[in-house]
Parts: sequence; C-alpha cells; structure tokens
Amino acid sequence: MNKYDIAVIGGGMVGAAVAVGFAKQGRSVVLVEGTKPKVFDAAQAMDIRVSAISHQSVELLDSLGAWSEIKSMRVCPYRRLETWEHPECRTRFHSDELSLDQLGYIVENRLIQLGLWQVFSQYENLTVMCPERLKAIEFADVNLVTLESGEQFEANWVIGADGANSKVRQLSGIGVTAWDYRQHCMLINVKTELPQQDITWQQFTPSGPRSFLPLCSLSNDDGQVVGQGSLVWYDSPKRIKQLCAMGKPQLREEILRHFPAELGDIEVLQFGSFPLTRRHAQSYSSKNCVLVGDSAHTINPLAGQGVNLGFKDVDVLLSVTEHQEKLEDTLLAKYERARRPDNLLMQTGMDFFYKGFSNDLGPLKFVRNAALKLAENSGPIKAQVLKYALGM
Repeated sequence: MNKYDIAVIGGGMVGAAVAVGFAKQGRSVVLVEGTKPKVFDAAQAMDIRVSAISHQSVELLDSLGAWSEIKSMRVCPYRRLETWEHPECRTRFHSDELSLDQLGYIVENRLIQLGLWQVFSQYENLTVMCPERLKAIEFADVNLVTLESGEQFEANWVIGADGANSKVRQLSGIGVTAWDYRQHCMLINVKTELPQQDITWQQFTPSGPRSFLPLCSLSNDDGQVVGQGSLVWYDSPKRIKQLCAMGKPQLREEILRHFPAELGDIEVLQFGSFPLTRRHAQSYSSKNCVLVGDSAHTINPLAGQGVNLGFKDVDVLLSVTEHQEKLEDTLLAKYERARRPDNLLMQTGMDFFYKGFSNDLGPLKFVRNAALKLAENSGPIKAQVLKYALGM
C-alpha cells in the first residue's frame, strides 16, 4: 500500500496550490479530485465564476510557478476601486496611492486552477488521482484513506480542500457555525459598449449591492474588439429566481433599469446564481486532518475575497511547515492561531457592510454616506485599509 506525507482532497484553486506547495517542500503528495479542469482555448466564452486576485495571492501563485501559466491565458488587471451608495459620497482607491502598477487582477477561477494543474508535471513526488472521490478515513497515527473506487493509501496529514460541504471536515468530526444571509447572488457576464476597463465598482442599495468587475476584451466575428464585464447582483431569493427566469433581452432591460449609469449599454452573454451562506469551522484541524479555504470558512463574496483568504491559508500552512521534517500537531495549532482571527475579521467586515447597507432607514443612510465621504478623505487610514485588503 502506498504511503504519502500529504493527501490533498480537492483539486480546486486552493487544493491545487497547497499540493504544489507541499511537493515543492520535497514531501510526497497525493491529490484526489473528481474532475479535471477543462483545457484552455482563447475562443472559449468567459466563465461566470471569477475572482479578484490580490497582490499577495499573485505573489503566492508566482512562488509556486503558476502565475506565468495563468497570465499567459487571460487576466484583467484593475487599477481603481470605487464604492458608494449616494453618487456624491464615494470612496475611491487607486493603485498609484501605493505605488503599484495595479491593485489586482480579475481572473476566471478555472484558469487559476488550470495554471496550478499545469505545474503538477514538474514534481515526480506529486501523484494525481482523478477522477476519484473520498469515501472514508480510518483515523490513527497515520490515517488510512479509502476512495470510492476502493483504492486505499496512508497519509500523515489529510488536507481538506474539498469546499464548503467538505467531506474531510464531516468525517473528522469538526463542527461548523453557519447561517444563511437570506439573499442570493446572481453573476452575469456582459458585453459592454465601453472598452476594457481598469475599474471595479460597487453601489450599495437597500435590496443588496450591485457590482461591476472588468473582464478581458474579446474579438467578435468582424474582428472588432469588444469590452466585457462581470456584473454581480445581490437580492432576495425570490427576486433572483425571477431574474434568472428572464430571457437575455428582458434581463438586459432590468439591468439597465437597476444598475448605475457608470455601466453604459450592455448585451447579456450568460448568467447563473447561488445562495449566500456564511460558515466557519469550529476548529481547523482534528485527527491529522487540516482544513483550508472554503472547507474552513466561507465568506460573503462581496469583494471577491474568498479565494484570497484560501490562498492566505495555504501561505501560512506552508510557512509553518517549511524546514520542519516532522508534521506535528503543534504546527497545526500554529496555523490556526495565525489564520482564524484574520478569517473572522474578514467575515465580520463583510457582514458589517452587508448588514449596514441592506436597509433604507433615513438616519442610518445619512451616517453611511457620511462615513463613505469621510473614508475618501482619510489619507493614511485609507491607505492602510487598502494594504490590508491586498494582503500587503
């Protein structure tokens, strides 16, 4: 029977990153994943699932040898970020304030995953089992892992990178604190009349935020370059269900009616939706199993920060195990002490924005807009907030 130092369950963005990181440390790694990411073709339509990749996440991906792979496919840099409720009370951030070329990149989740998968072949000590799924774990000093195919192997540590409904978390008996936001989120990819933009913006409304993320331009059949964007619409489950049932022309009319004028004219390309839930694991490790990314915490996707938090988990887990020959519980405790407060802070911050802006009470509205206006002129504080959001 094969024995590995590390078994990573889940080969998405965070799972693939942690697998490459441990392989780079020279450890024997096996990665278990149900589906291979689809090969990239420049003619493919943009996926609706995208992330705003921070400065720190780019540094991690670069250190793992994946950023050059991702960048060679398609990424959209953004230099400016704006947020407002009333048009006259805006908070604006610009990369020039921190002497950066850009604040970050908007990238399709699948391409981040694919870029990491392309690095796998560089490591003989990294085994990929795909398509495969976890069935059971027999807990001992060295865990015995059984897959649905009947295949078995031993692993010193099992890393749960298998998402919000993590089977690793469930099998290892780690509980979660969770609640629903009573809102759904709709993602809509659109063609824009404006060329490729370098700004991402968010307008708060009583029924939920409306956001715009710039995407790479595309060439249409006539060879003309057309701008694209990703729209994010938060609203009640009933309203989102109603919007998803519309045809593209009707949905376009609704978007133009409810999104700010900054958007300009659009054509709807594709869309999808999902419910919003907040979860936080009550512990990040148990019985030689470790949770990273969405297995450990999910966040309101208000600022596209979910994957950045997952990559911070990976960064810390790799740094506490670097140059450590033996994988011990003390290292896992160190990992949790470093990551839990930060994840909790980001979750709470997103909730503060979400709850603070999701109502139409007059006095509160005044305070909110005054706060955004004040934030715009807060100088060093504004720069610190931006640095934290970028992971600097």
